[in-house]
Amino acid sequence: MVKGGRPRPVVTSTSIGRTSRTPRYTAHVSGSGAKTVSVALCTYNGEAFVGDQLRSILDQETPALEVVISDDGSTDGTLAIIDDVTKGYPGPTDIRLTHTTRVGGVTQNFDRAIGACRGDVVALCDQDDVWEPRKLSVLGQQFVDAPPHRLVFSNASLIDETGTRLPGTLHDSLRLGRRERTELRAGRAFDLLIRRNVVTGAVAAFSRDLYADAAPFPPSWVHDEWLAIIASAIGEVVLVDETLVHYRLHSANQIGISDPGVASRIGRMLGKRGDRYSRLKTRADDLVRGLERLSTPGPLLALAQRKLAFEEARAAYPKARLSRITPIVRECARGSYSHLSSQRRLDMIRDLLQPA
Repeated sequence: MVKGGRPRPVVTSTSIGRTSRTPRYTAHVSGSGAKTVSVALCTYNGEAFVGDQLRSILDQETPALEVVISDDGSTDGTLAIIDDVTKGYPGPTDIRLTHTTRVGGVTQNFDRAIGACRGDVVALCDQDDVWEPRKLSVLGQQFVDAPPHRLVFSNASLIDETGTRLPGTLHDSLRLGRRERTELRAGRAFDLLIRRNVVTGAVAAFSRDLYADAAPFPPSWVHDEWLAIIASAIGEVVLVDETLVHYRLHSANQIGISDPGVASRIGRMLGKRGDRYSRLKTRADDLVRGLERLSTPGPLLALAQRKLAFEEARAAYPKARLSRITPIVRECARGSYSHLSSQRRLDMIRDLLQPA
């Protein structure tokens, strides 16, 4: 239900903005390989912020071919606000509401939104951020005469619920340091992403060629991190070190960044293991299976297989802490913690101290 008390009908593909001729990336972009860009916007009970986000997309210096909106069964005024913003929109961007039924998850919702996109490039979009007017022109430039299977991502400033600027940036919160930036610039994104994800969908865009090979998304992975690691294995991941999005932090974020304090980190380290290691093993197994069906270079597939062996070993650590010392030292000597774990030495301590 939405405001007004009337249920929304199921919409399979409805154009709610004015459709004009197909825009090309020619303004602000040099080169002969201009691309059309679709924006995949997923919504769910986002009435507080979706209007600002949608307006920032429609105000881009270089317009998108289309905005494809997939709604996960919102029960608030989200769809009414989308109608209000797009009503009478005079620009060239086609705005299409493709789904309004509940699919039950961010990744599943993005999957169907991306699948409905027609552009050469897809820019992912959360419902609660605000884009800089030059975002699509800057990111679009990265796909001119570019090889297939490319994914690019930028940085973002941080804002609160009122739109007030917060200290730091998205990459600061993700602790994306000098060493990791060097890996990205040197074309070693896979080495980084197999340890941990640093690509947030809200600042990412990718070629449709990538989605064709990355789909379907395995349940153990979130859509943006899966697209990024597949791109790093069969294509390339490019860091655009500019702030192109205002990334909103608020209490209703379904997924996103967090910056836990020292007490929280210690709590995680000493909390029960639960099914954490089983989940890590499943993710590693899904990655190996995904890479095996693609044209993945041998060294990268071998690294993914090594990651799987490491996660299998961690999942099999004994319940008794003292009995874990030998296998943990063994994995350390193999370089597993240095090259395959997200927190490296801290993960060693965590694996040793966590109660079963």
